[in-house]
Amino acid sequence: MTNAEPAPTSESIARRDQHQLRHNRLGVLAVAFFVISAAAPLTGMAGGAPVSMLLGNGPGVPSTYLVVTTVMLIFAVGYVAMARHHQSAGAFYSYVAHAMGGHAGGAAAWVALVGYNAMQTGLYGLWGFASSAYLNTLNSSWDIPWWVMALLAWAIISVLGYRQIDLSLKVLGILVACEFIIVLIFDLMVLAKGGAGATGQALNGSSFTWDAFTTGSPAIGLLFAAASFVGFEATTIYSEEAKNPQRTIPRATYLAVLTIGLFFLFTSWLMVNAYGDNATLQQFLVSDDLGGDPTNFLFAMAVPYIGDFLTMKVMLFLFATSIFAALLAFHNAVARYAYALGREGLVPERLGRTHEVHLSPHMGSLSQSVLAFVVIVAFAVTKQDPVLHLFTWLTQLGTLAITYLMAVAAFAVLVFFARRPGLESNPWRTIVAPVVAGIALVLLSIFATAKFQDLTGAGTGLTFTLVGLIPLGAVIGAASAAVLKSREPEAFAQMGRNRAVQLHEPGLD
Repeated sequence: MTNAEPAPTSESIARRDQHQLRHNRLGVLAVAFFVISAAAPLTGMAGGAPVSMLLGNGPGVPSTYLVVTTVMLIFAVGYVAMARHHQSAGAFYSYVAHAMGGHAGGAAAWVALVGYNAMQTGLYGLWGFASSAYLNTLNSSWDIPWWVMALLAWAIISVLGYRQIDLSLKVLGILVACEFIIVLIFDLMVLAKGGAGATGQALNGSSFTWDAFTTGSPAIGLLFAAASFVGFEATTIYSEEAKNPQRTIPRATYLAVLTIGLFFLFTSWLMVNAYGDNATLQQFLVSDDLGGDPTNFLFAMAVPYIGDFLTMKVMLFLFATSIFAALLAFHNAVARYAYALGREGLVPERLGRTHEVHLSPHMGSLSQSVLAFVVIVAFAVTKQDPVLHLFTWLTQLGTLAITYLMAVAAFAVLVFFARRPGLESNPWRTIVAPVVAGIALVLLSIFATAKFQDLTGAGTGLTFTLVGLIPLGAVIGAASAAVLKSREPEAFAQMGRNRAVQLHEPGLD
C-alpha cells in the first residue's frame, strides 16, 4: 500500500488569499501608536520601574533602559532593512519562515502565539485590580471584584478587535496621549522643583554611573527594561495595512523604539531624583509609606510635584486606562498573528478569514477573546490573585517567549541577506547589527529563563510548566509545519512569503 500523492494546493492557497486586511490605512504615527500602546508608558513607570528598582539595581535602573534601548536600536537596523523587502502580518514568524524555512517558521509561529496570548491575557489581571481599586477609592462601599472589571474590559476589547482597525486607533490615540501628558507634567515639575521631594535639590546623573548600574542585580533590571519593548514587532504586524510600508514601517519602528526608550529612561531618572537618589531607595520601596507595594512609588513621588488631585484622581485613572490601551494593542496583534497563520495553513483556515465589511481579522480576534474569557473565569473561580498570579505569571511568560523569538528573528535577518548578497550592500545592516543584537538577546533570554522563578514567585513545578510552554509551542509549530508540508507542499513552500508582491508593490523580492 502506497501513500497517495498530495493533491494540488493552488486552489486552496488562492481561497485563503481571498481574505485580506484593509490596505493603505495606517501612517507612521498610527503604526507607532500600536507599539507604544503595548509598551503602556504609564503602566511601565508606575508598575514595572519600581519593581525593577526593588528587585534589580535600584537607582541604576535608568541606565538599564539606556542599555536595552541601545540593543533594540541595533536590532532595528537589520529588522527594518529586511522590512523594506518583506512585508507580512506574520512579522517575526514570517521573517523566520522566509529566511530559515518552513519548519523553523512553524516553531516561531507557535512561540509567538504562546507569548502574545500570555501577555494579553495576563494584563487582564492587572487591569481588573487597578480599575476596581480606583473605583473603590471613589466609593469604598462598592468593593467591586477584579474579575467584574476584567470581563467588562474583555467585552469592550472583543467588540473593538472585531471591527475595523480605525476604531481601535482612535481609542488608542486618546488613551496614549493622556497617559503621556500626565507623566510629562510630572517630569516637567521635577525639572522645575528639583529632587528630594520638590525641595530644590539639584538633579544629578549618578544613575548612569558604573557603581549605580552594578548595584543589586543589574541583570534583573535589564530584564524589566526589555519587557518594556515586548510588542516591538507590531510595526511589521501592521505592514499589510500601512500606507507605503517600505517607508512607513522603518520610520514607525525607529519612532516607537526611541519614544519608548527615551521616555522610560528620562522618567525613571527623574523618579530616582525625586526620591533623592540615596542608598535607602530599595528599603523605601517596601516600606509602610507605600503600603508594602512598590507600585505605589510613582504616585507617592508625584504628590509633592503635581498635587493630590492630579496624582490620586487623574494619574490613578490614567494608570488603569494605560493598561486598557495595552490590552487593546496586544489583542490586535494576537488577532493578526492568528489571521496570518490561518492564511498560511498552520492553524485552522477559519482563523485566516477577514470580515466582509470591516476587513478585520475577526476570527482571529474571536479566538483570542474566547481564550481570554476562559482564563479570566478560571482564575476568578479558583480565587487566584489577579496581580501576583494572573498578571505576573503570564506576562513574564509572554516576555520570555517574545525575547527568544526576537533573538531568532535577528539571526533570520542575517540568513535572509546572506542568501541574497546583492540586495543590500551595507554590512552594518546585514551582518554586524543582526549578530550583535542576536547575541545580546540570546544572553538576555537565557538569564531570564534562569531567573524566571525569582521574577514570578511561582513554585518549582509551576515554573517548569510555564517555561515549558515555550519549547512545547515550538515543537507543536514545527509539527504543524510538517503536516502542512505533507498535505499541501506548495503552501509549505510559500510559508512566510512576501505579501507585498501580492499587493503589487514594486521593488520587493
